[in-house]
Amino acid sequence: MASDTAAEHIKQLQAEIAQLKRENAQLTALNRRAEEKLFAALDGNGLCLWEQHIPSGNLTIFNMRWGEMLGFSPEELAAHVDIWKSKLHPEDKAWVIKAFDDHVSGKSDYYQAVHRMLHKDGSVTWVSDRGRIVERFADGTPLRMMGSHIDITQEKRYELDLALLAHSDPLTNLMNRQAIAKAFDECLQPEMRGALFFIDLDGFKALNDRHGHKFGDNLLVHVAHTLVSHSGELAKIARLGGDEFVIILPSSDIESLAMLAQSLLDVYRQGFLLEGCDVEIGLSIGIDIFSYDDSFAKSCDRADAAMYRVKHQGKNGYRFYQQADDC
Repeated sequence: MASDTAAEHIKQLQAEIAQLKRENAQLTALNRRAEEKLFAALDGNGLCLWEQHIPSGNLTIFNMRWGEMLGFSPEELAAHVDIWKSKLHPEDKAWVIKAFDDHVSGKSDYYQAVHRMLHKDGSVTWVSDRGRIVERFADGTPLRMMGSHIDITQEKRYELDLALLAHSDPLTNLMNRQAIAKAFDECLQPEMRGALFFIDLDGFKALNDRHGHKFGDNLLVHVAHTLVSHSGELAKIARLGGDEFVIILPSSDIESLAMLAQSLLDVYRQGFLLEGCDVEIGLSIGIDIFSYDDSFAKSCDRADAAMYRVKHQGKNGYRFYQQADDC
């Protein structure tokens, strides 16, 4: 009887073990499916799930290969927090590490940063990074930290392109009216004087009508390059629209300003070829000397008035603003 009871007990244990194995297999399959769904969702959003073992600094990436976002293979980079720090952009490194350390030390509830990292090819990768401590030792010392990061480079480039479009002329890449007005305000300092050149092209409309708008656009780009190459690094240059340009200089020296104006006129003193076409064009330049209490609009109007005097006196020349120009 004892042997029968033992056999029955063993049989029951075997059945329970088999049942536990089946349940474990089911749970394993469910866990695998849950992970597949999670990683598919993360990968679909470009989101990368990471974990750091705080005492060792070792990192684990769950749904991507370590280093993949920066163009490295796992063999090229050790999965360690020090390697992550070494790939931070130099201009972002200090504040990002501080934000990270502040959370680990308990100064902040979580770590969050939008920052740049250095790609293997030398380009910049923008990352939105977030994490928090998820496990501690009995004494409260941080043990594990989990978080996610996402490559937002394309979004950042789009954002920067929009900002550029908002402040630059899309044809010439010079400043637009809004940007040059802001630059004017920023350059004003007490007791400071500067100069504003208002430039209108002579003969542009006829060339544009004769050869077409594409040719006209290329001619405007040619003029923009001329202004940039002759005006110096301190100059702020804009295209206001059409064939009107503005240059702002932090100088009120009449002699040097006159020399710059003459050098610009000399560039177009002789005709030249553009896209196989003969081009004869001139510049009418009005120059205003502005002071600290002037506004961009006021200085621009004065330089514009001086420029129209040049137009009425035969074009292709320069003139410093005088009060008589307002008449």
